[in-house]
Formats: sequence, C-alpha cells, structure tokens
Amino acid sequence: MALRRISPSFLQKLIFSARHVSSSSSATSPNLDDVGGLFTSVPTSKLIKSSVTLHMAAIGPMVDLGAWVMNSRLMETAIVRGLILGTIKGTFYDHFCAGPGMEDVGRTVKKLWEVGLKGMLDYGLEHAVDNDSCDRNLEEFVQTVESAKSLPPSSVSFVVVKITAICPVSLLKRISDLLRWEYNNPSSHSRFKINDMLPIFADSSPFYHTLEKPDALTQQEEQDLHLAHQRLRIISEKCLESNIPLLLDAEDTSIQPAIDYFTYSAAIMYNKGETPIIFGTLQAYLKDAKERLLLVKKAADKMGLPLGIKLVRGAYIASERKLAASLGVESPVHNSIEQTHASYNDCASFLLEEISNGSGAVVLATHNVESGKLASAKARDLGIGKGNKSVQFAQLYGMADSLSFGLRNAGFEVSKYLPFGPIEQILPYLLRRAEENKGMLSSSTHDRKLMWKELQRRLKAKATVV
Repeated sequence: MALRRISPSFLQKLIFSARHVSSSSSATSPNLDDVGGLFTSVPTSKLIKSSVTLHMAAIGPMVDLGAWVMNSRLMETAIVRGLILGTIKGTFYDHFCAGPGMEDVGRTVKKLWEVGLKGMLDYGLEHAVDNDSCDRNLEEFVQTVESAKSLPPSSVSFVVVKITAICPVSLLKRISDLLRWEYNNPSSHSRFKINDMLPIFADSSPFYHTLEKPDALTQQEEQDLHLAHQRLRIISEKCLESNIPLLLDAEDTSIQPAIDYFTYSAAIMYNKGETPIIFGTLQAYLKDAKERLLLVKKAADKMGLPLGIKLVRGAYIASERKLAASLGVESPVHNSIEQTHASYNDCASFLLEEISNGSGAVVLATHNVESGKLASAKARDLGIGKGNKSVQFAQLYGMADSLSFGLRNAGFEVSKYLPFGPIEQILPYLLRRAEENKGMLSSSTHDRKLMWKELQRRLKAKATVV
C-alpha cells in the first residue's frame, strides 16, 4: 500500500505534540521558569522584534502621542500619513494584529496551530451608526466564518463579534435604558422583551444611567431592533453550521444591558445539548459581576441551558469612573486592582467547579500570571483533564505569550485573540484598545523579562558552540 505524503506543517504539529504533551491525562500547572521550553517555537528575530515592540507599547506617553497624531490634521497630508501608517504597520500593527484580510489571518492561524495554539477571529468592526453600516458589517462577519472553514480543523476556537457592529449604538442605549427602568419598575413591560430571558441585572448593578422613565421604542426603533436580531441570527446559524462557536464581546455599562439581552436571546435559541455555541462576556472588574454570574447560572440551569462565558477583567476603567464621578455616584468598578483580581479569581473558581460537574463552558481570558496559575491549579484539583474543550484560556495576540505557551505546555486549550482588518480601518480600534489597556500594556514587564532571559540564553548557547 502506498504511503501518503505527510505535509511539513502536520509533521511539525506531531513533533510538537510529542515534545510537549505528557502521557498523563491530567493538566498540570504552567512552568514559566523554563524559558527555553516557553519560547522554543519562536524564532530569534521575532523574539527580538516582539521585545522591542512591547517595550515601546508600555510607554504611556508614546500611546498618548500616537493617539494625538492619528487624530490630528497631520494625517491629512498624504506624505505624512503614508509615513506614519508605514511606521505603525511595521511595528504595532504587525505585532498586535493578524493582518488586513483572511488570507493573512489564515497564515497566522496556521502558524499558531503548528505550535499548539488556536485563533479567535476578531474582524475589527464596531460602533455602527445606521442599518447600512450594520449590513456591511454583517457581510464581513459571515465571510469570516466562511473563510474559517477552510483552515485546519479545530484551529479556530471562536469567531468574535461586537454587537455594536450589527446594531446602532443609539438603539443599544435606548434598549439598555428601558431594561434598567423595567428592572426597578416591574409593572413596566416593553413589547420587545422575550418572556423566558436570563437575568441581566442584580440588585447591586449600576442604574444611574437611567434616572427618568424612558419613552417606549418607536415603530422605527422596533424595526431596527428586529433587523439587528436578524443579523445576529444569520451569524449564529452560520457558526452553528460551521461548528465554530460565536463569542460576543462586552462594552461599557451604558450599553452592556442591551448586549446581554442580545447574547442571552441567541444563547436561548442556539445553545442546545451539552456544549454552548454562543458565548457571552463577563467583566470581573464590575462590582456586581459575581452576583450576576450566580443569578444567570442558576436561571440557565433551571432552563437546561448550557452557559458559555468568556471571563475578562474589563477595559473601560477610566471612562466608567469618570462618568460615575461626574454624576456623584459610586463607580461600578472595583476600587482597587487587588479587588478586581479577587473578583476574577472568585468567578473563575466558581465556573471551573460548575464545569467539573458537567455544566457549561468557560474561556478564561487573562494576562495575569497569578490568575493563570490559580485557575490551572484549580482545574487540576477538580480533575479537569488535558484537552477538555469546556475550559480554555485566551490572551491577546502579541501579548502574554509566555503565559500562553506555559498553559499550552501544561496541557490546556489556549487561544490567541486575533484582531484583523485593513490598517486604516482597524487603527481607531487599536488606539481605543491601547488607551483602555495602558495599564495592561505596562504590565507586560514580566513577558519582556522572560523574552530577554531567553535571548541571553540563546546568545550564550551560540557563543559556547562557536
């Protein structure tokens, strides 16, 4: 019988698996001290470039200067614009983004897959203003799912969508106002609400955004809401057909109730059996996070609904605190980073316990090494085995690579969050993320130190050989 030719990428995958996956079925704790093992799949040239780029991104004034330049009239001059975009593309864009289109994303995903990681595809679209832009965004999301089907099986863990890209933000604010008002005034009831809805609020949730009774949706707004539901259904059904889970991102508290409304509506419709296809996002930096998590989990269990959650810390600290201060009310965000860490770890522990009992799935999105170690140890203690797809970890592309590789080596499913799109389209998105995550970018010190340690190790090894 003739032997089939084995592709180089598949052979590399087999070799990687043999090196890094032990015979034990139990996941272990990540070892972040073995820099050779962490960065074994990273070429020296890429390691140097990543280290330099992360150092630049950690400098707050540089982020501020970049935002100022991109919003200034300098960008109206063709030569200056080309120079600035070229510089950004060769540094920050190449480091933090997967490329302008699916062809580039496909190459990035395959490289990740070859070293034991998966990709979460996030086409950089958000904040649509009307139905026309929402429809254009819908086409891009559908095309993303279609293109993902041609990539290696299981190499794509999620397609990511922001509800703000398929529903006008003004309508999301109106829906959120109505939902908040109705929670505090049970006699009120909007026609757009479905009967069997998961809890969106807890008693500790912030309600100061809605101080007066909002008007009911107009006929046009109800029609726009119907169109937004249709767009989400089209994407959900395409993901279901392609067997690729859909992850819906979170926003700030002014519109998050409406986003949860859309997320839970889709989850109720499409999450059948044991494995969820629709995942929502819970922001642990919010003071009401754990209470809402307990309420929604209890309600989902009662409905026999598998709950899919991506757990994050949150990215809108500055704007949330600024708004609360301007209104003279308590901030919805925890008062200290230590409280946020405790909230994240508490929510992660609860979700892991629920999953060990056979209920739901979670994506633990964190760049915090301590949280990664605590969650992996908890999973190990609960007997959650290697390759269990109900528990995944995730980090942004270009960030926290040492944690990603460490968790991978420990036997966990790990994904990199891959924003992509044409540079001019995705730059505003990147600048907002950079502004929101300045603290997180600064915390990349740990990664930079490990990269430098590995570079020193390679230089010494090369010198010894010579």
